[in-house]
Amino acid sequence: MPLDWIPRDNELKSHQIFGDENFGTEAPCTMFEKKPLVNPNTGETVEGLYTAWVTLNNPAQFGSYTTEMVKGVIAGMHKASMDRSIVATIFTGIGDRAFCTGGNVKEYAEYYTKRPKEYADYIDLFAGMVDGILKSRVPVIQRANGMRVAGGQEIGQACDLTVAADTAQFGQAGTKHGSTPTGGSSDFLPWMLPTVELAMWNCFSNEMWSAYKMERYGHITKTLPIKKNAQGEWVRDPRVITDKYLDDGEIVYGEMKKGDELKEATGQLRELQTDFSLLDSQIDKMVWTMANLMPLCEMMTIESIRMKKKYFWDQTKVHSMYWLAANMNTEAWLGFNAFNTADQTGQREVDFIKLRQLIAEGHQYDDDLMEAVMPKPKQE
Repeated sequence: MPLDWIPRDNELKSHQIFGDENFGTEAPCTMFEKKPLVNPNTGETVEGLYTAWVTLNNPAQFGSYTTEMVKGVIAGMHKASMDRSIVATIFTGIGDRAFCTGGNVKEYAEYYTKRPKEYADYIDLFAGMVDGILKSRVPVIQRANGMRVAGGQEIGQACDLTVAADTAQFGQAGTKHGSTPTGGSSDFLPWMLPTVELAMWNCFSNEMWSAYKMERYGHITKTLPIKKNAQGEWVRDPRVITDKYLDDGEIVYGEMKKGDELKEATGQLRELQTDFSLLDSQIDKMVWTMANLMPLCEMMTIESIRMKKKYFWDQTKVHSMYWLAANMNTEAWLGFNAFNTADQTGQREVDFIKLRQLIAEGHQYDDDLMEAVMPKPKQE
């Protein structure tokens, strides 16, 4: 049948729910941008096809998302899904220090602690953000431009693929600050790391793992350098061991250096210049592969794999919402306020040993307990 039978004068229907009211340009905000599809073989752009970039813009607070930014991610994922011209969504952050370090602790401490109903409503939005990624109608690539920690690690794992700067670090932080990795990590990590015990340790230890280590474990798709020296040469993250594999029988490739070695390497890192061209070139290649597939067959395949992550996430997300809300009256109240007052005390954590001693005595979570375990203001 000839194609000219299609009624060209009929307008296509819009399936969009959101406009641009949830996006911004000035931090803190979520940004939404369409960029032309690039043919990496020629460098030319393709007419009428795009990638959607959903970007967390809050570099001063290491990409942490506020309530309004969460709404922006939900809107961005839906907007990209319902745009016929979008081939893939790129989820990233501003700058080279962090993609996202989770929820905005200042907002948590100053508004949500001791307001469990309010926090339950917020976690419902957070769950909607994870759901929005997991049910995106186009593939989602997480461009880890820097640290991917706590809730940032969770929304990153919800994405289909990850391309990471080699300076990025991955891990959780909740158990030091009064929260839990039940916004996705406790569901996703057992699927995405080689063993349950590795998932267990990564979930509760708050140990930061390098992008090289995560790639070695198969947790992310690709790690690429983003730093150059004064001569314009690519330099791998000097904080990470990348030149040897074994030390006394232990695999050390991808491990972070320690002590004076780490301090020296951190100083070296500060002297290097940032260049995302290798990272973005890799993303262009991946998107081009996606563009040259049958779109519905591609999405059916992706959805079939997503189901494994969705299964446990869907089992736990509702009761986690209410537990996290109730916890705002106890450990989150302590932990978030300790973190939020670090500029006054020089410390981000409560006195854990004192807290455990008071719990062992049956002490209530009250103002006296908070006074006993919170860091003390710095002396003038």
